[in-house]
Amino acid sequence: MKRAPLLLLSLLFLAPAAYANDFPTSSRVEYVLECMQQHESKGEYLYKCSCVIDHIAKGMTHDHYLEMSTALRNQTMAGERGAMFRDPPSVKKMADKYKAILATANKACYVAQR
Repeated sequence: MKRAPLLLLSLLFLAPAAYANDFPTSSRVEYVLECMQQHESKGEYLYKCSCVIDHIAKGMTHDHYLEMSTALRNQTMAGERGAMFRDPPSVKKMADKYKAILATANKACYVAQR
């Protein structure tokens, strides 16, 4: 009976850590659908792409994910609007870091780079 309060107390301290870098379901679904589309919508990529976003979520907060993935995605945007993603060194560094994280996650989950 004395263990119950101790167990409850330990769970209270562990719970925030478990959800600290949790991504919203909608972000995970968007990533998986886009990833699957890049791989010809093959069913096996449902699991592989889910693995990748889970791997990414372990290493960063959702806000950092949004910043980094946006920086990488918009580097190919033409014109003046794209310049804010192509030119600043900090944005380039962010995109490069995300590329490295993505490459590691893809390798860990057996997803071919596209």
